[in-house]
Amino acid sequence: MSFPSSLLTYVFFFDLVNKDFCEVDRIFCFQTFYNVIINELTSTAETRHGINPSTEEALPPVPLSTQEDVDKAVAAAQAAYPAWRDLTYDERAKYILRYADAIEANLAGIQDILMKEAGKPVQNATQELGFALMHLRQTAGLRLPEDVVEDSEERTATVRYVPIGVGVGIVPWNYPALLGLGKLDAAVLTGNTYIWKPSPYAPYTALKLGELAAKIFPPGVVQVLSGDESLGPLFTAHPSIGKISFTGSSATGKKVMAACAKTLKRVTLELGGNDASIVCDDVDVKQVVQKIGPFSFLHAGQICMEIKRLYVHEKIYDEFLAAMVEVVKTFKVGGAGDAEAFLGPVQNSMQYEKVQDMFSEISKQNWKVALGGDVCSTGKEKGYFFPPTIIDNPPENSRIVVEEPFGPIMPVLKWKDEEDVIRRANNTDMGLGASVWSSDVERAKKIATRLEAGSVWVNSHFELSPSVPFGGHKWSGIGMDWGIVGMKGWCNTQSMWVRKKF
Repeated sequence: MSFPSSLLTYVFFFDLVNKDFCEVDRIFCFQTFYNVIINELTSTAETRHGINPSTEEALPPVPLSTQEDVDKAVAAAQAAYPAWRDLTYDERAKYILRYADAIEANLAGIQDILMKEAGKPVQNATQELGFALMHLRQTAGLRLPEDVVEDSEERTATVRYVPIGVGVGIVPWNYPALLGLGKLDAAVLTGNTYIWKPSPYAPYTALKLGELAAKIFPPGVVQVLSGDESLGPLFTAHPSIGKISFTGSSATGKKVMAACAKTLKRVTLELGGNDASIVCDDVDVKQVVQKIGPFSFLHAGQICMEIKRLYVHEKIYDEFLAAMVEVVKTFKVGGAGDAEAFLGPVQNSMQYEKVQDMFSEISKQNWKVALGGDVCSTGKEKGYFFPPTIIDNPPENSRIVVEEPFGPIMPVLKWKDEEDVIRRANNTDMGLGASVWSSDVERAKKIATRLEAGSVWVNSHFELSPSVPFGGHKWSGIGMDWGIVGMKGWCNTQSMWVRKKF
């Protein structure tokens, strides 16, 4: 079902409580964007606008939130919290499922916004929203039961997980729908109220998802505020917010943690990565490169858990590199809405400059280029595009190995000794993800268990599930999102003692 951009549409959603269809009484327009505070669409005195990274054209204006807006939203979230907390898990889950149905009913319009603001080709935007819907529906089925530690004739001791109160999700620009909804569902399911703060570079999808949430959830349970870089500190400093869940760079994550320390807020930090992938000498090269190639360049390298350093055994290195180049050559570069494109643009001008600086190191450091390298070779006159680029065995201390480029450029490196490659893979401040590839699964598992990362894969990479937590070690974060572990991050642990005889 598609919605012409010139038309307004009605939203229909399935009411899981009454088992019939309900018509939302307000027209849902995909061309105007507002904050969502107390289930009302509100504007601000000043506005700003994002940029379409495929065309460099201005997108529509969005609110520029102030301290007054933050205070109003937090007060509403506080007021809504007691009644929302006191609902059962099953009752809160019904709201989440209704919300998923409402999103699905408006999927075409939401996907169009996502492609324009994030520069996502069709297949990438479709995958993100499809996974986000699955995330909402599967998370709605999870529960945090009480743990009975002791149950004797005299007493019981129980461990409970109780909601924190008002929570804020600070969401990045690379996966604005999935990462925002992946915080929302766990937060509200466990009984918290949730304020969504999208990235200044990608606020549009979040604002429309917030507008839909206002049709489903009670006032104050889910709210969305957009703004510039000054908005995040207003949330981290607010004394009535109990939890910040942040996804973004390690540098900003440290600032978030320091700011939250002043009011002892709970924090979850899912930060940058520099994922190593180790390829053993016994793999089927042609088969493995078909998987590793996409895992290295999906969304133009703008995924924290993507392969960033590829270590290939020297016995198969030349064969592997040649095969890898042939696979990556087929990845078409194209902008938002391109049904055939695999690589879209880098999402914003700030990141474009950072990636361009990394590309400039090719000539400065005399790196050997196996594919790409020429920034101007994409044939695009407008947009923040780069060609997929592979660097052939650069020195281990090179910037391309040490730093996370967050763009479509990656090193392929040789290894010979197993102990040495494990040391090299772990020799980073980051610890988000890592993978091992081998026909000998037991051998691969032994290597994988020694890798210092929050997610470790054998014969795969970037494999995710709504039921499995993800997060990082070292500078890649604190705590985890998703699954039961992620839900516990939205709760305080409480010990309850009941004396039966006294």
